[in-house]
Amino acid sequence: MSQTTLFLAVDSQKFRNGMSLVPGAICIIATDGKNGCYGFTATAVCSVSDAPPTLLVCVNKSTTAHDHILVHQCLSVNVLAPSQEELCAGFSNRSLTQTERFALAKWNKRNSGAPLLAGSTVSFDCMIAQTIETQTHTIIIASVVDIVYEQEPQNGLVWYRKKIAYTV
Repeated sequence: MSQTTLFLAVDSQKFRNGMSLVPGAICIIATDGKNGCYGFTATAVCSVSDAPPTLLVCVNKSTTAHDHILVHQCLSVNVLAPSQEELCAGFSNRSLTQTERFALAKWNKRNSGAPLLAGSTVSFDCMIAQTIETQTHTIIIASVVDIVYEQEPQNGLVWYRKKIAYTV
């Protein structure tokens, strides 16, 4: 006979408060394909492995980019530089159309076809390798097919204590 252990979940506000103390790089996740360009700001990104190079990206199912990323099967992870703080606000602003958001910056394309943000601290060009569904998010395991950064990388923007902070 199997025994089930019940765990009590913490209050969601307490969880958000706790997570606000975990610094996260501010990224713009972007895709392009038959449905056009879509993007949003995110901090739920991390490395999975360097062999093969793989990232984990969590995408809220309520974002307008969600379904398009899955259809396009490509995405970029663009870590914002301090000079791109306005882009963070622009890509977080639900009143701006996707066209208006993408008009705020210069974009390039490499291997996957996903838009890469010019001037970012680093941009990862990715193809979707696997997805995992949760109640509110899709966890994307993304194969990195190209990386773009300057010879002397810039500092990045970090989300910490529910506001933008600057890395050193």
